[in-house]
Amino acid sequence: MPDEYLIIGQITGTFGVRGEVKVFPLTDDPERFRKLKEVFLTDNAGNISGKLECLGSKTVKNMVILSFKSITDMDLAMAIKGKYISVNRKNAVKLPENSYFICDLTGLDVVNTQGETVGILSDVISTGANDVYVIKRQGRKDLLIPAVKEVVKSVDLENKRITVELIPGLEDIYE
Repeated sequence: MPDEYLIIGQITGTFGVRGEVKVFPLTDDPERFRKLKEVFLTDNAGNISGKLECLGSKTVKNMVILSFKSITDMDLAMAIKGKYISVNRKNAVKLPENSYFICDLTGLDVVNTQGETVGILSDVISTGANDVYVIKRQGRKDLLIPAVKEVVKSVDLENKRITVELIPGLEDIYE
């Protein structure tokens, strides 16, 4: 997917007969859907397949219900089931300082404070207390590190690098 778009949810089904869709939010803030003016439909490969004007949203349990100007019945809604909902990065929510979109972190090189390669950040697990970074290491098991300031010393998106200070003995757990 082009860097200027961020996936924020996936359409999981229809809701009613007037074309509303159920969306599983892939964002920390489901309330952000209330402010949407337009979204882009994205397939599994990250290709943008269309733009939809948003008419409104509501939350039902853990799902977001969206209505679109051009999706007016259940058949049209079923046709977009499984698609992802993306927003243009310029319309994304503003993050607090030292917070990052997961898609911007994935693939960054991870080095320790001595400049030695640790691996590549392959995933971020949200645990509630703090995120956990999954570091893919060549020829070794993945390393899980807590995304806390005592461990993650710096994130440099421009140079695609995360510097960490590993807790003594942490790497031994994953041998």
